[in-house]
Amino acid sequence: MPALPVSCRSERLSFRLKDGDTLLGRLDQRPTPRPNTPLVILIHGLTGSEESRYMLSQARLLLERGYRVLRLNLRGAGPSRALCSGHYYAGRSADFRELLAALPSELTGHGLMAVGYSLGGAMLLKYLGEEGTAAPLVAAASVSVPIDLSATCRNMMRRRNRLYHRHILGEMKREATGEGALLSPKERAGILGARTIWQYDQNFIAPRHGFDGAEDYYERCKPVRFMPGIRVPTLVLASLDDPWIPGALYGGYDWRANPALKPLLTRQGGHVGFHGIGHRQPWSDLAIADFFGS
Repeated sequence: MPALPVSCRSERLSFRLKDGDTLLGRLDQRPTPRPNTPLVILIHGLTGSEESRYMLSQARLLLERGYRVLRLNLRGAGPSRALCSGHYYAGRSADFRELLAALPSELTGHGLMAVGYSLGGAMLLKYLGEEGTAAPLVAAASVSVPIDLSATCRNMMRRRNRLYHRHILGEMKREATGEGALLSPKERAGILGARTIWQYDQNFIAPRHGFDGAEDYYERCKPVRFMPGIRVPTLVLASLDDPWIPGALYGGYDWRANPALKPLLTRQGGHVGFHGIGHRQPWSDLAIADFFGS
């Protein structure tokens, strides 16, 4: 597990949402952060948390370059689980909007940046597209995002992915039914009885949040619907050999239509991987830090 610099200090931050749920995060900073440097918010992916390896790895590099970093736990994830009756999903951009509004001015005075991983990145791209020029971020990045939720779900349920699919579904069930979750008997049965991620979304996520089934949820929340509206310079990192997100989704997108989007597509890298030969630091970490530095 990547360790943060020894000189770094971390403090717990909490953000109470309007409906009573509370998001927790970790604010990491060096004793002397670089002056006039934006705060970077890191948003984990499906079943992740502030302690996910990719979150710690990116935080370490950004800290070394003088940034302050907020590792955010989404609603019902990680240590936020016990403080939330609800749960995150790809379309819950309103939570991120509330979080930004709740940040103290001493953290936002020099600007904001954000990095979203996988499902967290889907939420981030949705938010950026909804806000357009009103988004209070100076730059953003997404990593291995399912820009088409339906196509990604179908791909994850392919026979070749059955072991990962079984594992991630089990983690989703554990997370959604954990301490603090407020569930009706029907919802709990729907979660625990789901045999696929599609069934989990059909039985729980869709009806819980007002969607007419899983496919309606996927269609209304898929990032490609919102990406044309993004006006914040946004690095979009993806690997064309991602085992769960079809590379054709990225290869077939018209990137020239929106100059705010900066695609960085690799032939290899897997899902939130991007490991370079001879380096412990994932190549994606370096690309994001360089992009923010520019």
